[in-house]
Parts: sequence; C-alpha cells; structure tokens
Amino acid sequence: MEHTATRTTLTSLPNVLTYLRIAAVPLMAACFVLIDGDTGRWAALFVFVFASVTDWLDGYLARALAQQSTLGRMLDPIADKLLVGTALLVLVNDATIDYITIWAAIIILCREILVSGLREFLAELRVKVHVTRLAKWKTALQMLAIGVLLAGPAGEKYVPGVILTGTMLLWVAALLTLWTGYDYLKAAVRHAMDN
Repeated sequence: MEHTATRTTLTSLPNVLTYLRIAAVPLMAACFVLIDGDTGRWAALFVFVFASVTDWLDGYLARALAQQSTLGRMLDPIADKLLVGTALLVLVNDATIDYITIWAAIIILCREILVSGLREFLAELRVKVHVTRLAKWKTALQMLAIGVLLAGPAGEKYVPGVILTGTMLLWVAALLTLWTGYDYLKAAVRHAMDN
C-alpha cells in the first residue's frame, strides 16, 4: 500500500506541474541564449510565463485535489528559485539588467539563498514560518518584472518604456524581498537564541 501511495505522490498532477517547471528552466535559458534576436526573447518569455503559471496552478491544484505532499513542498520552492535565478542570470549576461540594477538582482538572489537556508534550519527545529500575503505579492511582482525584462528590446518595439518599467518593478520587488526576508531571519534568530 505504501509503495502505491508513493507512486501516486510522484505522479500527482501538482507534482508533474512542478517537474515541468524545473524542465522549463534550461529551455527558457536556451531560447534566450541560442535563438537570435526578438524571436529568442519572445520564446524565452513564453516559456517563463508557462512556468510561472504552473507555479500558481500546482499549489492551487494540490489544495483543491487534496494532493499536498512532502515531495511537492520540497520541490516547489526549489523550482521557483531555479526559474528566478536562471532568468536573472541570462538577463544580466545579456546586459538587460546592468549597472546599478545588478544590485536588485543580487538582493533577490541572496534573499532566495538565505531563505532556503533559514527554512532548512527552522524545519530542523520544527518551526514553520507561514508565507505572508506580502511575500506572495513580492513573488508576483518579481515574476512580472522578470517577464517584462525578458521581453526587453523586443517589447520596446511595441510599447516604449518596457525596459524602464521592468527595471522599476525589479527594484520594488527587491525592496519587498528584503522586507519579507527579514521575517524569516527574525524567526530564525529568535529560535536560535532560545536553543
């Protein structure tokens, strides 16, 4: 019976969507780097949007279908960080994100790595820090900023100011990233001092 339950967990729809999101990460990077010009940007944006939608959809379906699992809880944040981290790296490599705005990308990447470590530490202490509404807004804004920047110069041909808009959104996301990361840090320090 346990073997069947494990197989069902592995192939549950929410987990399959998470696997697809992980698989989309190198595909998005390949589209951006290997396909020349605007076509590469639009292809990368399409893959990024697909992956971002699966992020929302897998959580929704896990709750709606009562298919929440330990595997899903482990893989979901990993998939998110792979997607965001890779997208930021290709945008920096392409110089869509450059100069001082690189610091916004660094803030986002550092927070993601820090929070991963803090979550692991808090899990060992059996402490759960719930995702706040602000953290969800931060994620949505971060995904929007990255999507707009992936369109970049290709988007500028249709809507002037795309890169500026994406850059401003990335800075707002970086500030929210600092704020929400502080909640995890505060919880971790409090529990570390208690033990």
